[in-house]
Amino acid sequence: MERNGSGKPGSEVSGASAGSAAPDGEVLKKRQWILGLVVLAVLAGFAWWGRDRIQKEFSFAVFWRQVSVADWWLIALAIACIYAGYIFRAVRWSLLVRHNQKVSPLTLLGPQVIGFTAVALIGRVADPVRPYLVARKTGLTVSSQIAVYIVERLLDMGSMALVFSVAMFWMSADQIKQGISHAGVMAKLASYNPTLAPFVVHYGGLVLTLLGALFLVAVRLAGERVAQFLEFSFGMVSKGLGHAVGHKVRAFHAGLDTMRSYSDFAGAAGLSISMWLLIALAYFAGCRAFVGSHALLSITPSKCILLMIASGGASVFQLPVLGWFSQIGLVAVALVAILGATPEAATACSATLLLITFLSIVPAGLIWAQFDNVNLRKVTVESGHADEALAAE
Repeated sequence: MERNGSGKPGSEVSGASAGSAAPDGEVLKKRQWILGLVVLAVLAGFAWWGRDRIQKEFSFAVFWRQVSVADWWLIALAIACIYAGYIFRAVRWSLLVRHNQKVSPLTLLGPQVIGFTAVALIGRVADPVRPYLVARKTGLTVSSQIAVYIVERLLDMGSMALVFSVAMFWMSADQIKQGISHAGVMAKLASYNPTLAPFVVHYGGLVLTLLGALFLVAVRLAGERVAQFLEFSFGMVSKGLGHAVGHKVRAFHAGLDTMRSYSDFAGAAGLSISMWLLIALAYFAGCRAFVGSHALLSITPSKCILLMIASGGASVFQLPVLGWFSQIGLVAVALVAILGATPEAATACSATLLLITFLSIVPAGLIWAQFDNVNLRKVTVESGHADEALAAE
């Protein structure tokens, strides 16, 4: 697990992390304790302030009744779909690195499981853990795996945009208006222009997918020029931002070397779309599991995709622990708006969806980390140093 191999990933990060991992780990631990106390105080204050209102508008008896009558076989099916998605991720990563080194998907499954466990427990700051662990396990360079990670993220966004766009063709304008009534910017757009908002929702995903494809082609053909142009453009606002954007574009350009033929792209895209269909099935089964709610039981595939978009937006800035509660609240609001579910059923379903799609991997990840001798806090600090060192270079 610790070998560096010919790629010497350790050499890329030794200067950044040697002698500083332990102090940074202590700082991270202290910050987590402080954040935990602040979150606890905020939640306690909120509960005290809203206790009367909650008792009047929210029935905990109805909430627990919804949970008690849920179909746990469907919940188990949803969790199985999420676990299958991690296998798809490992296969896709294996495909993306095969031109540099042939690696078994089973070898890459551990870093996927451990990496997402770190994100669930520590937050989005742990995103670089997966490429860092892959580099440690395979002997490939950290920079090459961060490039693969960027390509993987863009494949995810493109696949989700495509699935969302197709699903929206089965939704009427009235259903879309109802669904985006609590969706921030889209809700404001709908109040300002009721015709434009459904149009954006209907075709926005396709437009983004097309723009993403054009950007991919541009970076593939002239990556350095695109990086220099964006670095200069964003640098007019902030030099740091310009350097960061340029670094990401160059890393993406390097990552595109993993797809050297149309068959490579077709394989990666097919795995990505299949994985997101599995995730959609997990959301669908998770909602249908609440048989005590007619609104949740009657969810359609297109409305399920709309719910996934709301959930994905809520998890972009994921914080440890606090992010769980914010995501439950935002998804519950979406369930009320999209499906017309009661607050009790929506909250029960939202908490269960968080458990299914985000936290169900934690037990497997913690066990796998023990077998691979991985300390999540330490590897989060080290991977962060590696990413910073590459950006500085």
